[in-house]
Amino acid sequence: MPRARARSAASPAHVVARDTGCVRVRGAREHNLKDVDLDVPRDQLVVFSGVSGSGKSSLAFGTIYAEAQRRYFESVAPYARRLIDQAGVPDVDAIEGLPPAIALQQQRGASNARSSVGSVTTLSSLVRMMYSRAGVYPARQAMLYAEDFSPNTPQGACPRCHGLGHVYEVTEALMVPDPTLTIREKAIASWPPAWHGQNLRDILVTLGYDVDKPWKDLPKKDRDWILFTEETPTVPVYAGFTPAETRAALKRKTEPSYMGTYTGARRYVLHTFANTQSALMKKRVSRFMEGRLCPECDGKRLKREALAVTFAGVDIGELSRMPLDRVVALLEPVARGELQAHANDDTTNATATRRDRTKRAATGQATHAAAPDVRRTPAMSEEKRLAAQRLAEGVVARLRTLQALGLGYLALDRSTPTLSPGELQRLRLATQLQSHLFGVVYVLDEPSAGLHPADSQALYDALEQLRDAGNSVFVVEHDLELMRRAQWLVDVGPDAGERGGEVLYSGPPAGLAKVGDSRTAEYLFGTTPAPASLQRTPSGWLELRGLHRHNLHGLDARIPLGVLTAVTGISGSGKSSLVAQALAELVRLHLGHEPEDSDDDAPDAPTAIERTHGHLSGDVDAVKRLVQVDQKPIGRTPRSNLATYTGLFDHVRKLFAATPDARRRRFDAGRFSFNVAKGRCDTCEGEGVVSVELLFMPSVHAPCPVCHGARYNEATLQVRWNDRNIAEVLGMTVEQAAAFFEGQDAIARPLQLLREIGLGYLRLGQPATELSGGEAQRIKLATELQRSQRGRSLYVLDEPTTGLHAADVDRLMQQLHRLVEAGNTVVVIEHEMRVVAQADWVIDMGPGAGEQGGRIVAEGRPADVAKSRASPTAKYLAVALAG
Repeated sequence: MPRARARSAASPAHVVARDTGCVRVRGAREHNLKDVDLDVPRDQLVVFSGVSGSGKSSLAFGTIYAEAQRRYFESVAPYARRLIDQAGVPDVDAIEGLPPAIALQQQRGASNARSSVGSVTTLSSLVRMMYSRAGVYPARQAMLYAEDFSPNTPQGACPRCHGLGHVYEVTEALMVPDPTLTIREKAIASWPPAWHGQNLRDILVTLGYDVDKPWKDLPKKDRDWILFTEETPTVPVYAGFTPAETRAALKRKTEPSYMGTYTGARRYVLHTFANTQSALMKKRVSRFMEGRLCPECDGKRLKREALAVTFAGVDIGELSRMPLDRVVALLEPVARGELQAHANDDTTNATATRRDRTKRAATGQATHAAAPDVRRTPAMSEEKRLAAQRLAEGVVARLRTLQALGLGYLALDRSTPTLSPGELQRLRLATQLQSHLFGVVYVLDEPSAGLHPADSQALYDALEQLRDAGNSVFVVEHDLELMRRAQWLVDVGPDAGERGGEVLYSGPPAGLAKVGDSRTAEYLFGTTPAPASLQRTPSGWLELRGLHRHNLHGLDARIPLGVLTAVTGISGSGKSSLVAQALAELVRLHLGHEPEDSDDDAPDAPTAIERTHGHLSGDVDAVKRLVQVDQKPIGRTPRSNLATYTGLFDHVRKLFAATPDARRRRFDAGRFSFNVAKGRCDTCEGEGVVSVELLFMPSVHAPCPVCHGARYNEATLQVRWNDRNIAEVLGMTVEQAAAFFEGQDAIARPLQLLREIGLGYLRLGQPATELSGGEAQRIKLATELQRSQRGRSLYVLDEPTTGLHAADVDRLMQQLHRLVEAGNTVVVIEHEMRVVAQADWVIDMGPGAGEQGGRIVAEGRPADVAKSRASPTAKYLAVALAG
């Protein structure tokens, strides 16, 4: 059977080799790859498979794509390189026959509330051109440029909300939630805590305000000044004085403790939100900001002149809010030319408009201002009708590609931070399908993530369309059906981390059946059926009544307690709206917790907290705790890692601090934290790397020249436990650390759970920024599993199998079953039928996406749902149950 060949003498990477129709990789050592040699055919659909952490991404992205990108950047001007995120130089001897490459990865990109589906796909530009050139203008209004229809430009943005669609108010009710309290009793909740808040109260005493009278009894004039004044008076402050003592001190002109400057409560909130660098402070003050639709533009984000222009009977703001499916239905008649031309369209109208523009340009006036006395009629000239048809054809053609990829439920103005990584990747894939490139290597990272099996066919067709256009399609994937459809399969393994990094097989998929070491083969060829459902009996039910959230309109649902429930349905059917949002929010409110922000990933504006309307009843008192295990990062900086998040690093530091050497040096546990000045390296401040700024070239991150990446200063590194220093411990994988700390229960237990959940290949000090969403979610789950299980907790997980090989899915399910057996309730949103088949209860949403979804089409035991004729999930679940 084909395996990774021994390393051989290879020509340098820059040597141009003969074209053999293959991408030839020699001596790949990126991450855990063990000097891999590999030939991969071009112009074919190639799938890279293997368990999580086996090295398949290191081969496809870290080696092949990185080298293609490196070669491209050599042709780019040095000053331009710094503007592009570069993958780095791969550790490989040579790669021959490599065409230009494009990576479509599951990256969220910048968390920008202004980024949308329309901007990612560049459809917004085409739609703006359509309204500018072929829109129907009201009488007396001059033609607008395309940028006048963009909420992200000064010309187009609504002047009231600046193109955000919302205005934010700081009201008395928000800032003073309990008016029966006095100012001294902290009635003004929006004021800063601790000393700063006391300082403001002391200033009010000096200014003569009564801080001991209930807020509601204060004169309205006083309340308004305290909350809303823009004045910032500086007055003497007598810390610790009573109001009477303060008045006496002022009369005597006693030397004050200090001079204090007053800031109104609203002014403090707005200033803090706009200027603080602390995400925690920003989130705190945003609670006192009430968001509502902008009354000027009705949330459409554009100035009135732009919204006055229509196309196919709707303005651009309304069109951008529609699901893409409805936009296609609206524009198809226009694209077919079913618009009546007006033979006598006012020719002088166009001439007058041009004359007016020329005059305004000459006088320096804004050319997009309304032109005087220019008449517009809704009828179209033949010229304008043809322009409308041509532009609508272009929009519809691109929208059909998005529909084919199962994204018809999205809207053009849907903010990208609210999209899943899988949705984002499919948007980028649709853009590439429209580009008609030839001779390119497309490298994709699990494009099936977040896709229901019913939507997968469209994905397969799209990938084959790219290939048939003369491109090579390299896919890192766990989806078994895509492996079967591939022309070539590269299986990497056999296991993760140090026990992986070898190419077990490279060839047509059928040949993998003969490879005994492959973990993929046993699932691909059906030798390992999914475990059967345990069919546990619910201990009670949560009743959800009259739910309104996104596409849920008065939905009634019930969630069984004490069992494992899988919520299924095609992408956009309402699964997350029901479980991750409605269920979680109502349970959180029942437990007395505040609702969470609708979007933590868009800090640009204090997005209004969207509420679920509905009622929770049933056995609600049986739930004592809610745990949401999502795919958000466990930290946003490299300083956060697996060891710090799980808490095991605290115990490791205590071990080091208890050594005789540490005691003699008087080192405490804090000394062994790379975030504390006394223990970390001063040069890199505990980062392990330094950034080297190069003029006209991209910044380079190099190992710290002092600590060589260890993060700690020399004195700290001299302390050893079991002949290892603290930096060497952070460099260990979970599996290595489990053996190293055997017998240390506080450390060994979380390490064992991480191994059991399939994360044994991760390094303890691996930065949070390097972890995938699926890895972050499983780290959170492992952290939960190590807690003492007292039962009566509700666990909500959103697609926990993302990024997991089928073998790892089975390991994950064992942990979820453990939670249920401990007396907890587990609800998972899931597309993986191997998981659904093992559930005790299934709720299937649908039947379609967006407006066509939002209903429960089937529920019950897996075997019962598999027989449902109304369920789009049924036939796929039946296959999984049949093994």
